[in-house]
Amino acid sequence: MSTTDFAALVKDDRVHTALYKDPAIFDEEMERIFNNTWVWVAHASDVPTKNTFKTSWVGRQPVIVTRDKEGKLHVLLNRCRHRAASVCEKKKGKASVFVCPYHGWSYDVDGKLRKVPHAKGYEEGFDTADFPLISLRTEEYNGLIFATFKRDIEPLADFLGAAKKWIDLFMKQGAGFGVKTLGEHKFRFPGNWKIQLENTTDAYHFPIVRKTFLDSLDAATENIFDVLGQGGWVEDLGNGHSVMVMIPDLIDLEDNLDAPIPDRFADLAKELADEGYPDVQVRRIVRAVGGSGFNLNLFPNVACSMAFFRVLRPVSVDETEITHVAIGMDGGPAAGNRARLRLHEHFQGPMGFGTPDDAEGWERVQRGARAGDDLWIMLNRGVDAPQGAAEPGHDAGDVSAETGMRAAYQMWKRMMSA
Repeated sequence: MSTTDFAALVKDDRVHTALYKDPAIFDEEMERIFNNTWVWVAHASDVPTKNTFKTSWVGRQPVIVTRDKEGKLHVLLNRCRHRAASVCEKKKGKASVFVCPYHGWSYDVDGKLRKVPHAKGYEEGFDTADFPLISLRTEEYNGLIFATFKRDIEPLADFLGAAKKWIDLFMKQGAGFGVKTLGEHKFRFPGNWKIQLENTTDAYHFPIVRKTFLDSLDAATENIFDVLGQGGWVEDLGNGHSVMVMIPDLIDLEDNLDAPIPDRFADLAKELADEGYPDVQVRRIVRAVGGSGFNLNLFPNVACSMAFFRVLRPVSVDETEITHVAIGMDGGPAAGNRARLRLHEHFQGPMGFGTPDDAEGWERVQRGARAGDDLWIMLNRGVDAPQGAAEPGHDAGDVSAETGMRAAYQMWKRMMSA
C-alpha cells in the first residue's frame, strides 16, 4: 500500500507536477481509479447485432465487448483462463466463439468456456464451468457502454448524474435516426493521460492553438467558433464530469430549426431536398451535421466532444493513446454522413487543422513538466457563470474558466484518497 499523501498533491486551485511524471502515482491511478469506477468501452453501434464484438480497454487491461445471441452485452477480459494468451486480436467483427490460438480453449461470446482439447489430460472432476472468461459489470446509457471491475459500485445512471442531460442532448446528432460510429483513428502522444483530460474543457487555448483552424474557415463559420465571445460557460456536473458550452445556440439541436441554413451547408441542404426529404427534416439533418455546441467530459476516459467521441487510454506515466471516433446518423442519408466525415477530417483527422496542434501542446506540457521538482500546475482561472446558465448549485465559470479541470482533480483526489 502506498504511503503517498495523495490529498496533499491536489489543492483547490492547483495540482502538483508529480501527477504528470511519477510512475508510482500512475500505477496507483490504474488501481484506485481505472479498476474502481465506470470506464467507457464502446458505443452500442459497435456491437449492433447478436454475436458481434469489439476489443477495447479498461485502464491497462484488454477487454472484449460482446453482444451474445440473446442480445445481452458483456465485457470480458481478453485473456484465456489457461495460459493467459489473448483470445481475440481483431478490432471488431462477428463471431460465435473465441478460440485461444495457443492451446485451443474455446469460449462462447458470453464468456463461457465451451471446449478444452484433449480434456482427458486433466484430473477427474475438471469442470469447464469453473473457467469462463472473467466478466466485468456492464451497463449502458443512451448508447454509451461502460464497464467496471467493482461489483458493488453505484449504478451507472447514478455515476453519470447530471451528465445524463448532456448525453441526451449530444445524441440528438442522430437527427431522429439514432447515432452510430462511422470509423475511428488512433494515435499516441508522449504525455500523461490527465493532460488530455484537462484539454476537453479548456477553451482558453482555443484562439491561440487553433489559429490555423480558424484561418481555414469562411468568415461566418469563424465567427461561430469565436468560442470566447459567445457567452458560454463551464460547469461541474459532479463525479469528475463537466461540460464546456462554447456555442449556446447549439445546445439543443432541435431548437430554432427555422433559422437560416448556413451557407457552408447550402449544397447539402439542396442535395437532401432533391432526395425528397421534407424541409423540416432537411433542417434537422443539416443542424445535426454541424454538431453540438459543447464538450462533455466524462471522468475518467471519454469525451463527447462537439461532433465525435474522444477516448483516452493510459499507457504509461508519459504515454497516452487517443482514439477519435467519428459518429453519424444510423440509417440517415449518406450525404449527411459524408458531410460529417469531411468535417471530422478537417479538424480531428491526422492531417486536420485541430488535433495535430493540440497534440503538440500536450507533448510540450509533458516535456516542460520535467523542469522543476516542487512546482505546481495552476488551475485557478475562473469567473462566475452567466446568470441562469448553469444548474442551480453547480460550480461554474465562464467558458475560459478551469472549472472542469478542478472538477476532475477533485474526483481524482477523492478516489486516490479513499
